[in-house]
Amino acid sequence: MVEIDEAVTRMLFESYGVDKYHDNHFRLTFHNLRLIKYKVPEKLGGDVGLRNHTDKTFSTILHQNHVSGLEINTKNDEWVAFDPLPSSVVSIAALDTVAFWSNDRIRPCKHKVTLRENEVRYSFRVLSLYKEVIRVPNELVDKDHPLLYKPLSHLEFLNARKSAGETEYVGKEYCAI
Repeated sequence: MVEIDEAVTRMLFESYGVDKYHDNHFRLTFHNLRLIKYKVPEKLGGDVGLRNHTDKTFSTILHQNHVSGLEINTKNDEWVAFDPLPSSVVSIAALDTVAFWSNDRIRPCKHKVTLRENEVRYSFRVLSLYKEVIRVPNELVDKDHPLLYKPLSHLEFLNARKSAGETEYVGKEYCAI
């Protein structure tokens, strides 16, 4: 899973022309594995397993059993069910810290879990966290994209998020210039 995360992160850095920063970034990344069990819903037809949110990690890799439930919010604010094959993993790289890192060129991916099947749902997530301060690469700042954020300690940001409560994107509240 870490190798998948490294490959996806490398592709992200390369797509923005800042691949020279990838190796150092990944060297300062650590991973957290979370196992999640969603109980059978009390009533069928749309019990919330996990309310809508954006992840506060740099990337998330998700695998679920055959019980679906992941929904992704589109740019048009529509919820779309995402039903990958049971053998698939999903990489979500458009998260709050990636929006910050990209100087808001990438929109955070709002998602949720809705339980509609009369069966227990299991999933696991591999979360990547950054040990140091995240900075917007100079290459992502120009006249069309002025610098929006001061440097951000990822771990301090996570703690601030906890104290701020669940907001869609606390990065702007926490580290805007």
